[in-house]
Amino acid sequence: MPKIFESEYRFCLILWEYEPVKSGDLVRLCKEQLGWKPTTTYTVIKRLSERGVLKNENTIVSSLISKDEIQAEEIDEFVEKKFGGSLPAFVAAFAKHQKISAAEIDEMQKMIDQYREGGGG
Repeated sequence: MPKIFESEYRFCLILWEYEPVKSGDLVRLCKEQLGWKPTTTYTVIKRLSERGVLKNENTIVSSLISKDEIQAEEIDEFVEKKFGGSLPAFVAAFAKHQKISAAEIDEMQKMIDQYREGGGG
């Protein structure tokens, strides 16, 4: 999985929302939403194309890697780096500093139940 840097991720959020999209429209969207110059957008398109994150065919840009795949990779890397790969340690640290609602707890419990029943991982 190619590494996506923060500014590239913000670009990808726009791409995922509008794809497939003409490169000229991406330039306009990146100027409006990120304040980028056209050359910056074209450079990022070229760089991400070379790394296999997106394709640019006949000025139509579309992703080759989904938002879910990128987020999963980022989470795995973060949990590995900061919590030695321990999901319970990550959840404990998160819960210690964040207010978790009853609805969120219920949602997490449903995920755990589904995982136990063989529906996850």
